[in-house]
Amino acid sequence: MTDEQAREVYAAAGLGQSVTLGSRPAVLVVDFSCGFTDPECTLGADMTAEVEATKRLLDAARAKGLPVVFTTIGYEPSLKDGGLWLQKVPSLGDLQIGGRWVEIDPRLEPREDETVVLKKGASAFFGTNLASILVSQQIDSVILCGATTSGCIRATAIDLLQYGWPTLVPRECVGDRAQAPHEANLFDIQAKYADVVSVDDALAYLETVPERVGVA
Repeated sequence: MTDEQAREVYAAAGLGQSVTLGSRPAVLVVDFSCGFTDPECTLGADMTAEVEATKRLLDAARAKGLPVVFTTIGYEPSLKDGGLWLQKVPSLGDLQIGGRWVEIDPRLEPREDETVVLKKGASAFFGTNLASILVSQQIDSVILCGATTSGCIRATAIDLLQYGWPTLVPRECVGDRAQAPHEANLFDIQAKYADVVSVDDALAYLETVPERVGVA
């Protein structure tokens, strides 16, 4: 089936409608840690373009005082906290707490007042307090960036929908280690879970929301 045929099938099924965004967004950057953005790591790939596009988005969000939340995957040296995932993907064992691969990519210039959520699974919500973090800051929409499109981005997009947060996924701000799964999962995310847009569209949306001042 060609891409165009797939689009026709999905459209006939009524998939791919737009979500209604709110006025209190946060930027959620999933797993743009050095272990995924540095090709020297077994799990990594060169995501320079995606990191730079995400930095543009972060600059705009920070200028408005909007919340920014990062996630990173990290395990204890024993790896017993990795569960079954480490059987499927043994190279995840390289992501050990305290090591460089768990650190957020410094090109994103993470700030001390920006939360970093440590996770053990694919979704940013699984086994974490991310939902509480978003609720406590009255977040009503999310811009989702990070890696990988076919793994943790997809899993997080599904949970964002299920928890009730309308979500934008700027295509230039998400990456994968291979193009085919990247494109296939963007197609599916757009059809079922979030709105896949350009980074310029995401920046235009940020221009429409009010600044946030004095939010804890």
